[in-house]
Amino acid sequence: MLTNASKYAIRAVLFIAKNAKSDTKMSAIQIAEDLDIPTHFIAKILQPLAKKGIISSLKGPKGGFYFTAKNGEKTVCDIIHVTEGKDVFTKCFMGLPRCGNDNPCPVHHIVVGFKEELLQDFNKKISEFSNDIDHQGSFLSLKDE
Repeated sequence: MLTNASKYAIRAVLFIAKNAKSDTKMSAIQIAEDLDIPTHFIAKILQPLAKKGIISSLKGPKGGFYFTAKNGEKTVCDIIHVTEGKDVFTKCFMGLPRCGNDNPCPVHHIVVGFKEELLQDFNKKISEFSNDIDHQGSFLSLKDE
C-alpha cells in the first residue's frame, strides 16, 4: 500500500528522531548508510520533509538533519502526505477512480476497515513512535550491525 519513498521516509524520520538533535546533526549520506537506503533516494526524500517541518535541517559545514520537540508533534500521516499526497488512505486500493461505498471495487469492503485503522494508527505523533522504539525493542535498519 505504501511506496518505497514513504517507507524510507518513515524509517529516516524515526532514525533522525532517535539519533540527531540540534547538537548532533546527521548528513543524508550518514542516514542512507546507517539505514541501508540508496543515498540519492534519501536526499530527495529528506528535503521536502524538512520544508514541511517534519524534520529540521541546517546548511553549511556544521549542518545536517536533526529533530526537535516541535518536529515530534508531527504525525506519521504527515510524512506519508509529503511523499504520497493526502488521498493515500481514501483512494481506491486497486486504483479505480470511481470506487467508493456507493460504487465499490471488488476489494473495497475488504480493505476499507484496514485503511481506516491504519490512518488512525498513523495519526500518532512521531515522538510517540520514537519512544516506542526503545520500549518495544523495534528496529529501523535491516543492515547487519
